[in-house]
Amino acid sequence: MFAIDSTITLANGVEMPRLGLGVFKAGAGDSTRNAVRRALDVGYRHIDTAAIYRNEEEVGDAIKSWCEEHEVAREEIFVTTKLWNDDHGYDEALEAYATSTAKLGLEYVDLYLLHWPVPGKRLDSWRALERLLEQEKVRAIGVSNFTTRHIEQLLDVCEVKPHINQVELHPYLPQHELVEACRAEGIATSAYSPLIKARKFDDVRLQQVAERLGRSAAQLLIRWSLEQGHISLPKSSNHDRIAQNAQVFDFELDEQAHKVLAALSDDPYRSAWDPTDVV
Repeated sequence: MFAIDSTITLANGVEMPRLGLGVFKAGAGDSTRNAVRRALDVGYRHIDTAAIYRNEEEVGDAIKSWCEEHEVAREEIFVTTKLWNDDHGYDEALEAYATSTAKLGLEYVDLYLLHWPVPGKRLDSWRALERLLEQEKVRAIGVSNFTTRHIEQLLDVCEVKPHINQVELHPYLPQHELVEACRAEGIATSAYSPLIKARKFDDVRLQQVAERLGRSAAQLLIRWSLEQGHISLPKSSNHDRIAQNAQVFDFELDEQAHKVLAALSDDPYRSAWDPTDVV
């Protein structure tokens, strides 16, 4: 059984918590600060932000104040942020990383990702991430929204393989081929939008399984992503839902549940960006 402090070991030996709080569109100011603090209160130890979310400062403030109040070392909190599209390029990526760490108020981040496979620049940006890793300014590096083709192109030239590929993953979009391609190369998979932005919560098939197991649709989907071997990054600013989303470690999906959830991919749905046609 997993626990809230369960981790996955990345290819370079770094331990990454399997459950994280996503703060996309969490709002500026106290909305994000309070969401992060609530998550830390209930046991999350992984916060996932990005430059484009425009809340790195609030995330850093919340982590710093919470750790000081609870006498918890910053090293116990896993922080992910991402390079935005406008900042791609070798020198530009290094500068953007410095900006992100300054906003976060951190000497390093645990995981730094290319947020999107920007054409013509992503390979130069990856060299910058390799440099940051070499300088021990990050603990792990990875990509987000990379398809199998983008991964293969990167593997042809990189010195360090991505430790993570963060993509949209849920029963309606399991991306089996991409997941298997990543795992064959030792690249872990991280699931963003595991709750599909709540857009499928009214699916009768999902509701019936959740009701039978005595769980919410959100808990069912988070548990699915964990049992698939992904890091799961549910997003919420609601304090009750942040806590409920962490209550997924005292049950398992049975064979019937897995069968129903597997069939949902016959009705594919993508809630976020589609990188398929990015050259």
